[in-house]
Amino acid sequence: MSTVVLMAGGTGGHLFPAMALAQELRRRGHVIHLITDHRVGAYGEDFPAEAIHIVPSATPSIRNPLKFLRAGLIILGGTASSARLLRKLDPAVVVGFGGYPTFPPLLAASMMGIPGVLHEANAVLGRANRALVRFTDALALSFEPTRFVEGTKARKVVTGNPIRDRVRAVLDTPYPGLSPSARLRLLVFGGSQGARAFADLLPQAIALLPEELRMRLDVTQQCRPEDLDRVAEAYRQAKVNVELAAFFTDLPERMAHSHLVVCRSGASSVSELCAIGRPSILIPLPGALDADQKTNAGLVQAAGGGWIAEQATLSPQLLATRLTEVLGDAETLRKAAQVARGLGRPQAVEALADLAESLIPGHKSTE
Repeated sequence: MSTVVLMAGGTGGHLFPAMALAQELRRRGHVIHLITDHRVGAYGEDFPAEAIHIVPSATPSIRNPLKFLRAGLIILGGTASSARLLRKLDPAVVVGFGGYPTFPPLLAASMMGIPGVLHEANAVLGRANRALVRFTDALALSFEPTRFVEGTKARKVVTGNPIRDRVRAVLDTPYPGLSPSARLRLLVFGGSQGARAFADLLPQAIALLPEELRMRLDVTQQCRPEDLDRVAEAYRQAKVNVELAAFFTDLPERMAHSHLVVCRSGASSVSELCAIGRPSILIPLPGALDADQKTNAGLVQAAGGGWIAEQATLSPQLLATRLTEVLGDAETLRKAAQVARGLGRPQAVEALADLAESLIPGHKSTE
């Protein structure tokens, strides 16, 4: 039994794969600790770790020298704090999941000679990970083609993006039936905090659908709390059956029972959709410096498992046209679901756990 320290930024995109790995490593008998930042919030209640440690960190801004200097000082302080914590925990290996909160503890681990794995969830190596990869022994990738990995010296292993036990529990759920009279289940979510753009776009687009299609729809949509009332009213006027909430704790189950999903294309969302095998209309978060979500969505669309809709050019009319085309064609939905499932890597967590264990001095594989 070894102690393994996981390091992740405090958002769902970083914490969900870290949670999946923690679950798997605990099954293998290891003791888990998590180092993250203050954003961990509600995720910390379910995270399977002996303890969750908050370490100071910051995101450098090259456009503002004062902010850059301040961030550098915070990172230095966080590195010193991480070193003290790591000496106390004495981990056999550390695994980082990206985001600048990973920077201080992974840097400290490297300086202390502790073996480390860095995991990249997206099809683009993130800026924090580009800075950190030189301090790690192995780079775990979610996608075979990943931008900006050229020239990195760390050992590269394509493991996939780990999915949580709750997602794995629904992997065998068959794609819902699509008879001409069957209800059509549409799931809409925009990340852990919801997406205002979806609250503006989806009700208007669905109101423009042909009546015979609109009357068959059962919509489940995640909204920001402040948008719930107006979105509910918009669907009421369109006479659409809808269930709204600020957050769905059973989102994997809802994915599994949906015919089509409309969502952002963050790494966790794409990984879970593909593992379950559900077609999607992916609306990348606009304005990302490295276009990571657009790149993720592009891989899904190129294979035929979903469709990209760019928010900057997306209108209710255009979205209504796409929804009509997709929801009105059962064969298109079935084929996209099958392709999406083929893209999934449901055994990613085992592969990443194997990689982490391979760096533990003296560890012998059980295979």
